[in-house]
Amino acid sequence: MLVVNDFKDYEIIDASRGQKLERWGKIYLLRPDPQIVWDNGDLLEKYHNQIDAVYYRSNKGGGHWENLRNVPAFWQIKYKDMTFNIKQMGFKHTGLFPEQAVNWNFMIDKIKNAGRKIKVLNLFAYTGGASVACLSAGASVTHVDSSRGMIDWCRENVKASGYENSEIRYLVDDVVKFVQREIRRGNKYDAIIMDPPSYGRGANGEVWDIEKNLNYLVNICTEILSDNPLFFLINSYTTGLSSMVLFNILQLTVNKKYVGKISCGEVGLPITNEKLILPCGIYGRWESNE
Repeated sequence: MLVVNDFKDYEIIDASRGQKLERWGKIYLLRPDPQIVWDNGDLLEKYHNQIDAVYYRSNKGGGHWENLRNVPAFWQIKYKDMTFNIKQMGFKHTGLFPEQAVNWNFMIDKIKNAGRKIKVLNLFAYTGGASVACLSAGASVTHVDSSRGMIDWCRENVKASGYENSEIRYLVDDVVKFVQREIRRGNKYDAIIMDPPSYGRGANGEVWDIEKNLNYLVNICTEILSDNPLFFLINSYTTGLSSMVLFNILQLTVNKKYVGKISCGEVGLPITNEKLILPCGIYGRWESNE
């Protein structure tokens, strides 16, 4: 498992009974997490004087935030030389997945050591954590997401990090249709990142189902890789999907066309007060040998 150990502005303080207490800069949030099936006491009771806001799930789906103290509309946290805007969203999210810092470090290292200009495509790119990381390493980035709101949020993160004058394109589009058009255009990329949801809809209502569509998407992405690709990274939070599935897909697609190595596994975050690790998702990486 790859574990983040250097995110100073973020930590999981404690976890119990399906909840995790997190520190986002100076703001403390109590949020649900389905992986936390162990019992270490009632966190709301233990840390009531410390918690700024709690997210409560609804039996009918979704949920709501209850602010116990004054929580700003947005605030910022830093990771290395990157700055991210954090906001309370519906469905418990905050606009950032800190466990992805292990993948940001991987991208930054590969790009900085490539010895050439790297062109990156970020699909299902969300609020742009990976896009900002690649910009920080000197790459040019094409950032694609079906949500205009996520695109605008990425712009905010890029500006907050001081990379607004860097080479980045923002596109509101369905990722499959975008890749199909890039094949026809003959455009190529040295690195491809994707963070596909389990289910979703494209910019014009296109339906995405990871079990039905992921292999096809990765396969057609091999047609827009450059002659000397640097890496191909897949993240997933789909429950029940093994990291070996991502390994197998990369083995049957990218690795059939290019010489490199594949790795896969889980990503996780440390829990400060109990010295435990919270599993947070899976990854599959293909990377060149350079």
